[in-house]
This record gives sequence, structure tokens and C-alpha cells, in this order.
Amino acid sequence: MMPVTATPENKSSTGTDTTVTTVLVADSLASFGLDALRNAGCQVRVQADLTADTLADAVRAYDPDALIVRSTKVPASVFSAGTRLSLVIRAGAGTDTIDIKAASARGISVANCPGMNAIAVAELAWGLILACDRNIPAQDADLRGGTWAKKTWSKARGLAGRTIGIVGTGRIGCETARRAAGFGMKVIAWSRSLTQADADAIGVGHCSSLQNLLKMSDVVSLHVAATPDTHHLVDAAFCDAMREGAILVNTTRGSVIDESALADAVRSKGIKVGLDVYATEPHGSETSFTSELLDLPGVYGTHHVGASTSQAQDAVAEEAVRIVETWMATGDAPNCVNRAQSTPAACLLSVRHLNRPGVLAHVFTALRSSGVNIEEMDNAIFEGGEAACARIQVDRSVPEHVLATVREHDAVLSTSLSAIKG
Repeated sequence: MMPVTATPENKSSTGTDTTVTTVLVADSLASFGLDALRNAGCQVRVQADLTADTLADAVRAYDPDALIVRSTKVPASVFSAGTRLSLVIRAGAGTDTIDIKAASARGISVANCPGMNAIAVAELAWGLILACDRNIPAQDADLRGGTWAKKTWSKARGLAGRTIGIVGTGRIGCETARRAAGFGMKVIAWSRSLTQADADAIGVGHCSSLQNLLKMSDVVSLHVAATPDTHHLVDAAFCDAMREGAILVNTTRGSVIDESALADAVRSKGIKVGLDVYATEPHGSETSFTSELLDLPGVYGTHHVGASTSQAQDAVAEEAVRIVETWMATGDAPNCVNRAQSTPAACLLSVRHLNRPGVLAHVFTALRSSGVNIEEMDNAIFEGGEAACARIQVDRSVPEHVLATVREHDAVLSTSLSAIKG
């Protein structure tokens, strides 16, 4: 990649940052999405050939306010490279390619675009299921090789009346389940959070145990996120519980499967496998690739292209633009995945005050003097703009003498302090 240098549009004539929001797009994004960002007033920088090794240099050069990535990994070095970076958007669902811990440590929001590619991934999952059931790739290879082997390939089980087990009931899992009805299959599902009521709502049978789902399923389709809890979810015990000759499809992340254990099951139990993702995937879009699994009969694969339809990419681009526009207008990023679900806040301090300059600075100074830390706050302005109420979550009780100091300001109308429960 050629080295990147900041262009004049990034800086004003005095060398200071301009007020224009700069968005760096480090992967391909639908052209209408790029145009929409420009129409929203953004300075858009597109460099689709960036890698995990070169991304930090690009952030340092362009100093963007927001970064949009698809498959490019975002390591910790990226978050300290720029002075203005405040938002990273994964133009897709999974965020395991982003160092979220490093982003959170610097107060940078990480958002994703969940569900926008759900239909595309579900469609590919069904393509792989059908390929496994009817051995379509192997039949095609025979025909192209000049072999007519009708007798060999006339032994498919068929899908109607059989059972498909959905592992993970997010949007992709639900879309995959929905399409099973068209094939006349019985659908059962399991996830750690799935309840009977949830299963009833989406029209699937509820399995309280993953092992039971595996024992009952002729087809198993994986739709769980890549987390420490799901690393090698498909292990030797998982494979042992599967039925002889069952089909396993993975369109989520390669880390979910212990490929050695699955290879053993393919050999010993005749498990058929459809894969769109792998434990070790090349970083380049055109390069060499080998897989122990793909060398086995009845194992078919695609190139991690589950979300790669024009429909899905248009939907993802539209959602990415919505996130940027909302963030620019309100400061909040929709679909933020690293906003704390809870804080160490112990008390809520409410300060009703006149809407005047310096009031909150007075309150903050008083709190700082007693070592009280502000965990979270909002300041609601009332109709007419004369008064407001600051709701300040703090890490400990505020001493009465500090509250008295707060009330000394002539624009403070009242204060109240209450404990935050559970």
C-alpha cells in the first residue's frame, strides 16, 4: 500500500482541526452510502486496501472522527493513532475483529449493523444444507470431469419431515429457521438465553439442552457469536452427540469449531459439513488456502461470503450511514456494543438549576473537592429553556457540606440525593 498523507481538507489554514466530520472507510462500502455520507456534510476518505498493519498509519494521517470497516481488523494501535477518532462502525454484525477493550479504554464508541445481512447469510446456510444433502459440488465435479455417476449420487436422504436444530436464535438464526418451513422440516432451537416463551414467539421448538438438540437433529445450523463462551463449541462431545450422517453448517465464525474434532466425526460418523468460515482464514481476498476438513468427502465450503450479496451490502451501508448521522446529530451511536451496562454508581444527585453558564462547572468542582467521581449524567432542559435538571450518578454518597456548597450558587434551585438500587 502506498503511504497515506493528510490532505488540506483535513486541516484549516491555521493548522487546527476543522469542524467537518471526517469518515475513513477502510473497506468497500456501497457507493450510495458514500454519497449519503458526503451529502450529510462528511469529508469521506476511502482506502479499501487497508490492513490491520496499515490501518493505524491511515488513522494517523487522516485523523478521522469516524472509521468504518468490514473485514479489516482494528487492533489496539488504531485507537491511539488519531486525536479525533470517536466512533468505529463494523459494517456487519460481528465485532470480534475489533479490539473493543482498547476502544473502551479511550472512550471510543464501537457500533455494528446487526441483522442487515441476516437474510443473505440465511440464504447461504440453506445453499450449504442443500449442497450437503444432495452432494451437489461432488456431482458437479464428476460431470465436469467427464463421469456420469447417477447410481453413486442417487442416495440423498431428503429434508422434508426431518428436523433442523438452530444453535443461536439471533436474527440470522431466526431467518434460517423461517426458511425451514418451506422445506417441510421440523425446527427446534437452543441458545443460552432462549426461553419457552421466546421459542413460541418465533415458532420453533424449545430445547433446554444443546445435547438434546444435537441428538434430535438431522441438520444443525450454527448461528452464535464468536465469544470466549463459544470458542470450540463444536468439540468432540458436540460431535459425539450428533446423529450418524447428520449435516452441520457453519456460517458464523471459524473459532466456533474445533476442526480436528469435526474431521474425526466426518471420518467416523459420516457427518456432512457445509462451511463458509474457517479457523484460519487468509487475510487477502485472492490467495492460497488449505483446510484439513475440505479434503474430506462430504465437506463443502464457500469463501466467507455469507453477507456478500448486493442486497445485504446496500442494507449495511444504509445502516452505517444512519449510525453516523445519528451520532453527528446527538452524540449517541445506535447499536453501540461497548457502552457499559452498569457502572459503580451508588447514588443519584439531582440538581435543578437555571440554565446559565458555569452552573455545572460549579457543581463538578464541588464534587471533585470531596473526591466524588461522576459515573454518568444527563442534563435535561425544560420547555422555554429557562431551567434544567442535572441527574448525576456518583460513586458514593455526597457529604452534606458539599451539597451546601453546590446550593450556594445563585442559579441552583435545589438538590436531592438518593441511593441507586441494584
